[in-house]
Amino acid sequence: MKKFNVIYVPIGVPTFHLESAGKLFNESIDLLKEIYADVIVPDEMLLSIDKMKAFIEQHQADLIIVQNVTFANSAYVTEILKRSKADLLLWTLREPVIDGGRLRLNSLTGAFSAGYAYRQSYDKPLQYIFGSPSEKVIKNQLSNVIEAAKVKHDLKDMNLLVIGDTPTGFGFGRALDSEMASVFGVNLMNIESRELTQLAKKLDLENAQKEQSETNQKMVSLDQTPKKNREDFVKLYKVYKDYIESNNIKAVASRCWPDFFTDYGTPVCGVLGMLNDNQIAAACEADAYGALSMYVGGQLSKQPTYLGDPVSLDETENTVTFWHCGTAACSLARTDFGAMTGVHPNRKIGPTMEFGLKPSEFSTIFRIGRKPDGSFRFFIAKGEILDKPQQFLGTSVVVKMEHEVKSMITKMVKEGWEPHFVVLYGDVYDSLVILAEMLNIEIVQY
Repeated sequence: MKKFNVIYVPIGVPTFHLESAGKLFNESIDLLKEIYADVIVPDEMLLSIDKMKAFIEQHQADLIIVQNVTFANSAYVTEILKRSKADLLLWTLREPVIDGGRLRLNSLTGAFSAGYAYRQSYDKPLQYIFGSPSEKVIKNQLSNVIEAAKVKHDLKDMNLLVIGDTPTGFGFGRALDSEMASVFGVNLMNIESRELTQLAKKLDLENAQKEQSETNQKMVSLDQTPKKNREDFVKLYKVYKDYIESNNIKAVASRCWPDFFTDYGTPVCGVLGMLNDNQIAAACEADAYGALSMYVGGQLSKQPTYLGDPVSLDETENTVTFWHCGTAACSLARTDFGAMTGVHPNRKIGPTMEFGLKPSEFSTIFRIGRKPDGSFRFFIAKGEILDKPQQFLGTSVVVKMEHEVKSMITKMVKEGWEPHFVVLYGDVYDSLVILAEMLNIEIVQY
């Protein structure tokens, strides 16, 4: 994978108060290196267009952080845009002293010049922050922009595997390889589910000892699953894992029913749960954009994610319950019972994951949705995961939403959102907004 490059470009002119500018220049470098150690910085402030061009042309950037250390006219940013297609963050410094005397920096007027040049060149949002490097909000905003830009960069080298086809009536999960590539930069791969189940049937359990040990350690009561189903599950997990590792797969959208019940005899649910626990985003029902949503969310939250259907709402608590048959990551299980193992609620065959999810004060609900015209949109909402027991057979999580829940659900249904949503642990709302803007994708905020 090509390295992710962040470049700091401090622009200005030498006719302002360079002592003040230099102090903030050094503080900005310290802050940027604290956030992203590999940030590329110049040896000095770039106080002429020629110096700026020479620095820009030395490096291939994925994100350029342009900071007005003093005023600079629009020609500076115009030259940057001519030389790079990288995402751009414009950073305005707060005027350091207001005492009725000299204007030290005039960074804000420079920002207007830069913003004007950007909007004349691009019809997509400009990332912009205002404040000094010592301000906590600036550190948070810089971190969010850098994280979002890194996810966008990583998508360009990402392989997403679809195993089998979506069941009839579940076409919302289908993806076109051309759309995946052109909009997100993702390489879409396909394989038939029977290719993997046939490999699993032929596999000797002795060759899956590592996987057997891992599943026994993480899954509670797995030993109560019938021996054949237990062994077939371990072998299938081994086959999935090997295929993912050998093909550099970062996310999986797998067909599940009816094939794995009728043909293989053991569900794939537990396999997907184990992959999720290892932070390989794994969606069921061959939901490719669900898997992509899980991957994006997991990269930002740094934790396993959960894909579920909204199945119940409670207006008095302002909650939505998200549920699915049993593919949740073991590490997301409530600590009172742990990652219990069970059987599929309809087919009565195991092993599947069977538990309620652990609580979290901060949560983000997310979905990459495809509109009827072929364009995309991000669903983003904030919530709190409540300390609730398992709600239904399978895995479930109860989320208290910030927005009034009944009107939100009504709007979601009327707007035609897909029935799978990703529940993320932690607040990554702002980073998702930034990523959508970088991809020039519509944002639907609740």
